[in-house]
Amino acid sequence: MITNIQLTTKERYLLEDAKTHEEECILKYGNYAKLASDEQLKSVFRSNGQKEKEHLQTINELLSGKVPSMSGGQSGSQGGSQSQSAGQQSGTSATSQQQSQSSQANTSSNSFQASDKDMCIDMLNTEKYVYASVRDVLNHIQTEEQKHGEAIFAYMQSKGMYTPK
Repeated sequence: MITNIQLTTKERYLLEDAKTHEEECILKYGNYAKLASDEQLKSVFRSNGQKEKEHLQTINELLSGKVPSMSGGQSGSQGGSQSQSAGQQSGTSATSQQQSQSSQANTSSNSFQASDKDMCIDMLNTEKYVYASVRDVLNHIQTEEQKHGEAIFAYMQSKGMYTPK
């Protein structure tokens, strides 16, 4: 199994950009976990922030020329059940929403104020942008790797080293 990779300049720039986006997500999730009024939402933000740290670690490994291990930590199954759980309990009572609004009204006027809904919308938009960016990086790398394989195959075939069956 290959454990080291050589990145092109373009791949390195794309990964650096993705790294910046992951760092932004980590910061936002950390801040929003402190600001959220609903305990369940705080938990979702903390959990998502931890996953973003894992994503950042993966990008850092790629930038250092290592092929990251994709076992366990970054599967989509856990996030799906979390989303489902959050969705099932998102119908919070009007009382809970009123408490959230009144706690925001009691904060000082020069501090950042956002409702739980505002923070969720912001994070959804951020995640959509980050996901598209990371997906583009990984697709680019995969395409480049396929081209490398094609070039080696063409060379081997032209020299009689490999005959497809």
